[in-house]
Amino acid sequence: MQVYYDIENLPLFRKAIVTIGTFDGVHMGHRQIIDRLKAESKKTDGESVIITFHPHPRKIVSSTILGIRLINTLEEKIVLLDKLGIDHLVVVPFTDAFANQSAEEYLKNFLIEKFHPHTIIIGYDHRFGRERIGDYRLLEKLAPVYRFKLKEISKQLLDEIAISSTNIREAILHGDMDTSNKLLGYEFSFEGRVVHGNKLGRELGYPTANLKIENAEKIIPGDGIYAVYVEVNIQLSVVNEKSIKNHSPFTIPHSRYKGMMSIGFRPTVDGKKRVIEVNIFDFNEEIYGQVIRVYVKKYLRPEVKFDSLPELVKQIDGDKIESLNVL
Repeated sequence: MQVYYDIENLPLFRKAIVTIGTFDGVHMGHRQIIDRLKAESKKTDGESVIITFHPHPRKIVSSTILGIRLINTLEEKIVLLDKLGIDHLVVVPFTDAFANQSAEEYLKNFLIEKFHPHTIIIGYDHRFGRERIGDYRLLEKLAPVYRFKLKEISKQLLDEIAISSTNIREAILHGDMDTSNKLLGYEFSFEGRVVHGNKLGRELGYPTANLKIENAEKIIPGDGIYAVYVEVNIQLSVVNEKSIKNHSPFTIPHSRYKGMMSIGFRPTVDGKKRVIEVNIFDFNEEIYGQVIRVYVKKYLRPEVKFDSLPELVKQIDGDKIESLNVL
């Protein structure tokens, strides 16, 4: 898959079959649209093109952007779409100027001039242009003028997608990983940079990687204890020059470990600051400063305040056994 960030320097796509959306989560509902996009491309001997936006349009056009939480970062979305076999992904910089184009300008100067679409696959409720005046009817009216075909995504499918996206976010926030992972079609994951903590886990026999989440928009599971898989990047010094050239920044070889994660305020210890801690099983390397990826497999239990540290350790012993059974 080719990824483009500069809409002023796009190639001439071959019979571009185009769809447009944020595709947050790239979940099972989205995949029905993607499957249709690929099928149309194959049928017409064209190229599949997804247009998405960054930052999320709500950050630009909404007056209530506080608390926006996304299932995927842009980098995660790119990796997921690449795995699904899309030919081209165009990441459009979403700015005030872009949002304030008239509907006609958006259609003529953006969609037509930049993409020369053979077919546009779009939802019945798609809105575009200043004050979101442009709609499916306008596309339908102008399709003969600009000589593109228009295919509608049904209301039923779009409703299913909207429900799925909402349900996934709610499930993640409530620690219901069974539901979120089923709707996503893959294990929800997030990245965090390993930072120094108070080293209490090491004293208890369970050293943890304390994580700092650097993307404030990324949704994070609710408080509790989880069984997880953890990916730790191999140091670049052990990767030869040839292999570096053959990998993108997101596919540098890594090792995957089993582990368990705690999210919350650590009520037995201090209870003042929300922290994310991961105990990686059978792992004893210094990884401070590294970014690791955590795949959240299953919620085990809520946070509990224990009367003593020995009681806490006894519970952690049980959490590890349960995590290993899950993983």
